[in-house]
Amino acid sequence: MTGLDALSGGFATPALDSARAFRAAMEALARPGTIREVAGAAPPGPLSPAAGVLILTLCDPSTPLHLAGGWDVPAVRDWVAFHAGAPLVAAERAAFAVGDWAALRPLGRFAQGTPDYPDRSATLIVEVPRLAADGARLTGPGIRGETWLSLPAPVEPLVANAARFPLGVDLFLTHGHRLAALPRSTRIG
Repeated sequence: MTGLDALSGGFATPALDSARAFRAAMEALARPGTIREVAGAAPPGPLSPAAGVLILTLCDPSTPLHLAGGWDVPAVRDWVAFHAGAPLVAAERAAFAVGDWAALRPLGRFAQGTPDYPDRSATLIVEVPRLAADGARLTGPGIRGETWLSLPAPVEPLVANAARFPLGVDLFLTHGHRLAALPRSTRIG
């Protein structure tokens, strides 16, 4: 990808596209385990379209972003700089982080919030090889009874993250044009 390529792949109609994407992201957080389709972004690899949509919607020049592992490449850096303007930072200073499950662990290096301000925690955008309504059983706020979601392995860090509630990190799982959310309040069985 050249510098000029970084200019493409953003929202065609930013106001409408970001409003639709924000609604999908908030619905996913409100109903953990549900999978939402999103569109409008065509970021450079290895970012999925869904991860690109989340970055365009949730990040701006005041939102520190961490690119983990193979996601910290010049093409992604240039695209984020042009379309979101988010400062790229180390994991410890990030409000948002994107990468695969291996690159984003250990979760403890990201902001976990404090007892007085649990909302001062990071949100991770985890690129997964598969996103389906099967696998781990989820219960908790926003879930009627129970639901299932394919989670990245190993799941033990996710179980430990939920046990720290109200502290911990929140997660979006992304694959292709699909996303799901796993707030720290969700219990994994």
